[in-house]
Amino acid sequence: MPPPPQSTHNYNPYLPTSSSSSSAKSASFKGCCCCLFLLFSFLALLALAIVLVVILAVKPKKPQFDLQQVGVQYMGITPTTASSLDPTTTTSNTISSTQSASISLTIHMLFTAVNPNKVGIKYGESRFTVMYRGIPLGKASVPGFYQESHSSRNVEATIAVDRANLMQADAASLIKDASLNDRIELRVLGDVGAKIRVLNFDSPGVQVSVDCAIAISPRKQSLTSKQCGFDGLSV
Repeated sequence: MPPPPQSTHNYNPYLPTSSSSSSAKSASFKGCCCCLFLLFSFLALLALAIVLVVILAVKPKKPQFDLQQVGVQYMGITPTTASSLDPTTTTSNTISSTQSASISLTIHMLFTAVNPNKVGIKYGESRFTVMYRGIPLGKASVPGFYQESHSSRNVEATIAVDRANLMQADAASLIKDASLNDRIELRVLGDVGAKIRVLNFDSPGVQVSVDCAIAISPRKQSLTSKQCGFDGLSV
């Protein structure tokens, strides 16, 4: 019998297949990604450690953010009483029968920001609210800014209140304060976001809270007293 025909294709078990080659490339790519991730993580931690060391070295102090001046540009009070059509109504009766009142107010505030630190401070947008007996009347905002080290800067804000309505007891108190005492006590609250900047890196944001009690004379359209306090920055 003639021998069986031999195949022209010889199989070599030592030659790699295409699947094993792609698996090796995938493993190599994953290894490179892990190395790069570890490298960037190490560099980020190193930069953070340097910033923290510098912050501890300069010993940052809390900035001073204080209300220096308050200008009353306009103040008007409009009462609504149940006996407003009675010409014989006295002032005391008007106060007792007050159902509501609206207040319009425009005040200009000048703050002074002082940075006593060796590094700069980056302030975010600041918001201020004027209140009467715990009732918000109006708000104002100040754009963020950067303050150099060992510097002082003026910050201005204007709060405009357009016919804010007060009801019953609050309205009666407002009319009494204005007509009998010529003194309306308001409260100005504000939150100022601040960050310490070192080597172009910003520290985590913290809040500087401003709390000012002011008294305004409706007849003179002027400020009669102010007292401010603030919760300073701590890092």
